[in-house]
Amino acid sequence: MNRASNFIDNDKYINKYHPDYIPGTYNILLEKTDAEAANKSGLKTTKNGIILNPQPTDSPNDPLNWGFWTKAYQFAILIFITAFTAATSNDAGSIQDSMNEIYDISYNAMNTGAGVLFASIGLCTLILGPTSFLYGRKLTYMVCILLGLLGAVWFGVVKSTSDTIWSQLFVGASEGCAEATVQLSIADMFFTHQLSWALTAYIMATSIGTYLGPLIAGFIVQYTTFRWVGYIAVIISGGLLLVIVCTQYETYFDRTRYVPSSITANELSEIPQADIVIDDGEKTELKKSDADADADAEGESEGESSIDEKNPHLADSESQNLSQNEPFDGFYILNNGANEKRKSFLQRIALITPATNLSGLGIKQYFQRLILMLRVFWFPPVVLSGILWGLQDAFLTFYLTTEDDQYYDPPFNLSDTGVALMNIPCLIGAIIGCLYAGIISDYFVTWMARRRNGILEAEDYLYFLIGVFIACPIGLMVFAAGTDQLWSWRVTYCAGLAFLGFSFGCSGDIAMSYLMSAYPEMVIEGMIGVSMINNSIGCIFTFVCSIWLDAMGNTNTYAILTGIQVAACFSAIPFIIWGKQMRLWTRKYYLDFVEKRDGVKKNQISS
Repeated sequence: MNRASNFIDNDKYINKYHPDYIPGTYNILLEKTDAEAANKSGLKTTKNGIILNPQPTDSPNDPLNWGFWTKAYQFAILIFITAFTAATSNDAGSIQDSMNEIYDISYNAMNTGAGVLFASIGLCTLILGPTSFLYGRKLTYMVCILLGLLGAVWFGVVKSTSDTIWSQLFVGASEGCAEATVQLSIADMFFTHQLSWALTAYIMATSIGTYLGPLIAGFIVQYTTFRWVGYIAVIISGGLLLVIVCTQYETYFDRTRYVPSSITANELSEIPQADIVIDDGEKTELKKSDADADADAEGESEGESSIDEKNPHLADSESQNLSQNEPFDGFYILNNGANEKRKSFLQRIALITPATNLSGLGIKQYFQRLILMLRVFWFPPVVLSGILWGLQDAFLTFYLTTEDDQYYDPPFNLSDTGVALMNIPCLIGAIIGCLYAGIISDYFVTWMARRRNGILEAEDYLYFLIGVFIACPIGLMVFAAGTDQLWSWRVTYCAGLAFLGFSFGCSGDIAMSYLMSAYPEMVIEGMIGVSMINNSIGCIFTFVCSIWLDAMGNTNTYAILTGIQVAACFSAIPFIIWGKQMRLWTRKYYLDFVEKRDGVKKNQISS
C-alpha cells in the first residue's frame, strides 16, 4: 500500500459519510515509518502512532484537550457518583432482618421494593436521557442525586411496608445518571483507545458500590441502628450535590460546529453545519493555484491525492491541511477552535448548558428525542449488551436473596456483619473480572488490530466472554450446592461468590466496551437501551425470585439460571461471526438516528 492510498483509506474510518464507512470499525494505527503520510493526512496521533478518535479540535474548551489533572478530577467525580449510587441502590438488603423484627415487614415486600427500584432506574434513565443533550450532562447528575437524597430521607424514617417500597422509587432514580450519562461524559473526555481502561474503572466503581454498599450498611446496622443507613446516605448525598454544583465541569461539546484539522475538499461538502462555525467572521476562499493544479495532475497520474499546502490559512501550526481530489471553488468559514477563548470558571460549572441547536425551551425537541431513543432496540448490539448485563443483575438478586433468607437462620446463624462480609469474595472477584475484561482485553484488542494492519473491530471484545461462560455457571452451582449441602464456607463463599463477582465485573465491562465501540456517536442512547433491558430483566427476576426459590429450592433454581447464562454466552457467537455485517446493515439507520438527534442533515452547508 502506498502512502497516498494509506491516507485515502483512513478516511473511511473517520468520516461517517464515506461510502465504505462502517460504525465500530476503526483504524487505530499509522505506520510508524510512514512519517510523510502521517504529516500529509494531518491526523493527530499519540506518540505510539495510535490515531486519536475522535479527532480533537484545537479549542481549549474541548474536553478532549483538558489537562491531565482536570480530567482526573472530573473523572473522579463521575466514578464516585457511580459507586455511591450503586451502593445506595443495594444496601436495603442489609436492613431487611431489622425491619422484619421491628415492624414485621415481610421479605416479599422488600423484594417488591427491589423490583420497584429496578423499574425506577430504567424509567429515570429513559426520561432524563434527552436532557443530557439539550441542557447539558450536569443537570442530569444534580437531579438524580437530589432524588436520591429524598429517597435516603424517606428510607431513614421507614415504618411501614409502603415506606419500604416507595422509598426505593427515589433511590433507584438516583442511579439513573450512572446507567447512561456517566458513560456519555466519559466518552466526551477520552479517546476511543482510552475507553477500555476508563470503562474498567466505571464497572469497577459499579462493582465496588454494589458489594461494598451492603457491607458498610451491615456494619452500620450492627453498631448503630438501621435508620443510620439512610441518614448517612443523606449526608453523603448533600456533600456530593455541593461538589457537583460547585466544581463539576460540563462536558457537552458540539463537534459539528468545527471543521476537522484533516479534511479534503470532497469531504467539506459532507460536513453538517460547516457554515455555522465560530471564527473571526471572515470567509476563506478555497481555490487552487496553478502549482496546485499541476500537483494534482501529477498526483492523479500516480494514483495519489495531492495536498494543498499553498493556502495561507492552512499553513499554520494547527495543520489544517486540505487535500483536494478535484477542482473546488467555494467560500467556507474554516475553524477548528484555535482562536476560541477559554471559558471562565463560572461558565465551566454552569448548572445548565443549552445545546447549540436548542429551539426555545426545547420542550418539543425533548419529546422528539424521547421517542427517537426507542429506536435503539433495532440495533442488535444494544439487545445483546442489555441481556449480558441484565442477567448479572438478575443473578445478584438471587444470591443476595438466598443470603438474606437463609444465612441469618440456623444452621448458619450469621449476624448482620456476618452476612455483610459475604460480599467481600464478590468484590474481589469483580475487581479481577474488571481487570480481565478491561486491561487484558485492551492488549488483546490492540494485538488483533495490529494483525489487521491497525483495523479494530468492535466484536473483538466479545471473545472475552469465555471467562463469563466458565466462571458464572461454576459460581452459581457451587453457591447453591454449598448452601444446600452445608459445604465449608471456604468453598461456598471464596469459590462460589468469587466466581459470581468475577462474572458481574467481566460481563459489564465487555457489554459496555462492545456497545460503545460499535456505535460511538450513540453512547447515551445505547446505554439507555441497555439500562431498560437490564433493569427490566432485574425487575422481573426480582418479583419471581422468592417464589421460585421457595418452589424449587436453591440447587434446581440455580441450575436453570446456569442454563440461561450459557445460552446468553452462546448468543454472542453470531455477533463474533457476523457482527460486522450487522453493523453494516444498520449503518443507514445509525446515521439517520444521529442526524435526527442532532438536527442536522448531510450536505447542510451553504456556499
